[in-house]
Amino acid sequence: MTSDRRVRLRREAWGFAIGSVFFAVGAVPLYAAAVGAVITNVTFFIGAVFFTLAAFIQLALSGRRPPRRASNRADSWDWWGSAVQFVGTLFFNLSTGAALVTALNPDTRVGSGWVPDVVGSVCFLVASGCAVVATTDRDGLWDPQARSWRCTWLNLAGSVFFGLSAIGAFVIPSTSDFVSLLWANLGTFLGALCFLAAALLSRRDIPVDAAPAATA
Repeated sequence: MTSDRRVRLRREAWGFAIGSVFFAVGAVPLYAAAVGAVITNVTFFIGAVFFTLAAFIQLALSGRRPPRRASNRADSWDWWGSAVQFVGTLFFNLSTGAALVTALNPDTRVGSGWVPDVVGSVCFLVASGCAVVATTDRDGLWDPQARSWRCTWLNLAGSVFFGLSAIGAFVIPSTSDFVSLLWANLGTFLGALCFLAAALLSRRDIPVDAAPAATA
């Protein structure tokens, strides 16, 4: 692995780690009650931006297009996982941005707040599944040290929790209540912790022997 790729892998890991922290904090009801709707939505929006930056780096490392070699199964699954994940982060950008705009409007501020994004959560789930498949043949990846089974399974668990949060945040038409406000928050919180753990583990797995000292 080249020094430049090591640097970008670290940036990818830190991007996902920082984004996860913002989502975990934003999902804590006590935090939301203390800082109000605007700051809570700013928290989610910043987290989504870091997710997108990290996902873009991951996609760039995986290549600009899916590998053409039919035999390179691991690289193909890795690319598709990265591409779908990047799309998912864009949906989170849209939903958190819309929630922030709503919260900034005095006429709609009361009761406003970001709710887990269904499409983004589905994208994360599909992407995590692709990544798990890719790491079943880790030696076939563009760089075997770039992905690990521990991280991909943690990301899959995080995606499942995000999916549960999206289900919990579904509004029942007859009552206008969430299916489960508890899981809308708890799923986001637990999912973010899984993503955080995966990001920190992936950073630890990146070799540092040839990396520039300033970026260690």
